[in-house]
Amino acid sequence: MSEACIVPTEADLGLAVEALFRFAEGRKKIALTGDLGAGKTAFAKAICQRLNVRDTVSSPTFAIVNEYVFSDENGVERFLHHLDLYRLRNVDEAFEIGIEDYFYDDHYCIVEWPEIMHDFLPEDMVFVEIEVMTDGGRQFTFSNEKNNGLIIS
Repeated sequence: MSEACIVPTEADLGLAVEALFRFAEGRKKIALTGDLGAGKTAFAKAICQRLNVRDTVSSPTFAIVNEYVFSDENGVERFLHHLDLYRLRNVDEAFEIGIEDYFYDDHYCIVEWPEIMHDFLPEDMVFVEIEVMTDGGRQFTFSNEKNNGLIIS
């Protein structure tokens, strides 16, 4: 199953975030794919904004993992793990940082460049492919399946 959403500008990313949350139906593990510069980090920031993350959100390219705090609808403190796997050379490096802990806890986890972990991604992960359109807008395609053309092993 998949669903698409088009946003004309970065200012409209909130529309894509709302579409993602409807599609995800409570699932909290999100894989972002797309070309370099497609807007993966900008979309992750928009998700953090929607969740009212307290911290300044930045790209985890060099840190690999950034962790943010927010309060859920009941006022309970929750975490959002934002991973960028672009710089990892192999799955062993991912396991060295404890990636399975991020994949299988009860908190949100957004993964940019998830391809290296294809065979180890959780079954309940939501896949988001971001494509740059000719007019500069973005098309977001949400999918439930990692083999739906979004992740190539």
